[in-house]
Amino acid sequence: MPRRDAPAPPGPLSALAPPPWLVRTLKPQTAPVPWAAVARASIGLTLPLLIGLAVGRPAYGALASMGALSGVIGDTADAYRMRIFNIAVPQLFGALGVTIGSLVFGHGWVAVGVVTLVALVSGMMSTIGAVASVSGLLLLLNSVVGAGLPMPGEWWLAPVLMTGGGLLVLTLALLAWPLRSGIPERAAVAATYRSVAALLEAAGTERYAEARTAVTTSLNQSYDLVLARRTRAHGRNPDLVRLVAQLNAITPVIEAAPAAHQCGVPMPPEFPAEVRRLAAAVAAPGPAPIPDPVLPDPLDPSADAVDHALRHVAELLNDADPHGVVHTDDRLGRPAALRVRARRAARNVILSSASWRYGLRLALCIGIAQSLVSLVEVPRSYWVALTVTFVLKPDFGSVFSRAVLRALGTAAGLVVAAAVLSQVPRGWWDVPVMLVLAALIPALTPRGYGYQTAAITPVILLLSDVLNHQGFGLVVPRLVDSLIGCAISLVAGYLLWPESWHTRIGDRLADAVADTASYVESAFGTAVDVGARARMRRGLYRDLSVIRTEFQRALTEPPPMGARAAAWWPLVIAVERIVDATTAARVRIRHGAGEPGLTEVGEVARQLRELAEGLRGSETLEKVSTSFMGPQESVLEPLRQEVAAARAIASPPRG
Repeated sequence: MPRRDAPAPPGPLSALAPPPWLVRTLKPQTAPVPWAAVARASIGLTLPLLIGLAVGRPAYGALASMGALSGVIGDTADAYRMRIFNIAVPQLFGALGVTIGSLVFGHGWVAVGVVTLVALVSGMMSTIGAVASVSGLLLLLNSVVGAGLPMPGEWWLAPVLMTGGGLLVLTLALLAWPLRSGIPERAAVAATYRSVAALLEAAGTERYAEARTAVTTSLNQSYDLVLARRTRAHGRNPDLVRLVAQLNAITPVIEAAPAAHQCGVPMPPEFPAEVRRLAAAVAAPGPAPIPDPVLPDPLDPSADAVDHALRHVAELLNDADPHGVVHTDDRLGRPAALRVRARRAARNVILSSASWRYGLRLALCIGIAQSLVSLVEVPRSYWVALTVTFVLKPDFGSVFSRAVLRALGTAAGLVVAAAVLSQVPRGWWDVPVMLVLAALIPALTPRGYGYQTAAITPVILLLSDVLNHQGFGLVVPRLVDSLIGCAISLVAGYLLWPESWHTRIGDRLADAVADTASYVESAFGTAVDVGARARMRRGLYRDLSVIRTEFQRALTEPPPMGARAAAWWPLVIAVERIVDATTAARVRIRHGAGEPGLTEVGEVARQLRELAEGLRGSETLEKVSTSFMGPQESVLEPLRQEVAAARAIASPPRG
């Protein structure tokens, strides 16, 4: 009789089941609906169309709505100041792109060369950061549209109308700023505190790893949001100084959590409850006196560390002038001036081989797409290059999975577009239809790339029909164009580049392991100050968070990349546990445990550096047995066990 847990023999239906990597690709992400963004999208895309119909210039309204669509795509920031950068800056590059495209419209191979050059610049820009990535995207998209569609009016009218539509979305996004100034930043910091409370509750349980990842993500978002507002002088904005101090103050609590988790005993419920009380105080609009924490007597060093940290946070929240705290313990430093960052980014882009590789890859694919539609009669051929641009975006995920999702999303969007274009007469009926379709874009975008594509496709087709009056005839050519663009991206942008499917995933992980070795040395030395050690630890967790994201993207690749990422994933978890164990040992020393000898510390660091070198030199994991010579009662014993576990992870079979 077969065992109950034995796998069932493969049947005819199991052979038809989609592979796991495709299932992961198609699985929708869970996210709340951003109702405010939904309202802004509906108004921002519908109002220009309404005005255009009212004045008898529907084509002008459609162009302004296209610009508003770009603003809706960039409307992702919570903080109002970040919305200005995320929406306004890309609009300037979008205006430049449509101007360039309009000037070369109808010039044959000149247009091909110009758009290909724009693709090179756009690709290199996209490696700088989030705002530059969206700016490069709009620069190329609008260049393609301008070079493929005849624009109404003078050459300057299209960029003005499209920029106006984007600025309309920005205006709607900033309407509540006078009433809600500072609320998104306070809400982000309070959310970080609540995630720390959940981390303390998860200490000693199987939920700890998930809670630790949530804290890292929330802390990264809060620091990014707060530091984005930061000016050159600390004292210019007291609310901002307070937020920075509050983020720094919660760090000791986060550092104490690994020590509590190592004990294997759940924390008393009063500790997470106190963190949530502090979170409510952080979210409050103004400073208010906070009573002293009422906490049970700590029974172990980890609880003692949490107790001290929470009392320190309460003292800070009661401090009416936390400037001194920020000056003496500013753990992330002040950002450089804008001109310094711009000069540094430009230098890095020009000298970076990664930016040149991506720029050349994108330029090659766009050049092929533009050349193809110049040689072969393809109606409204700009859609091929648009598809290539969206699929090859470097920060949207795996190229292969994006091509699959783009094709499926376009097909789903075309079903909706076919119903609209065949059943709804052009004119005033476009207004209520756009009101509904526009709302779907921010509602479905958090679900995944395929869902975003399905929402954007009918909107673009409706606006294109207002400009060109092709009706239902747009549907089938757009599907063919999308499939051609996906094929170009897969062949010229994926298969022809060995780094796409032969990249050693461990390269970046190896850097993190080497940095962990340096962190181990700094954690138990006296020459490194507390601020530098905290910056090193935060940098490590941030890097590991990025590595997690990269591995999750790689899991959506077909074999061999997806299988390799799945095999290496346990090592990512192991490195995070090593960092946690190092922090926990540091906390135990601070609360009475004996300092380890330099020989013990050096032995752990050496093992980590050997692991890093092994990761750089191999595409598969190698099992390495590790033995340490230090005493078992040492404070480093849990850390040594984690290092040994990381090195003992076996490799998958070769071939």
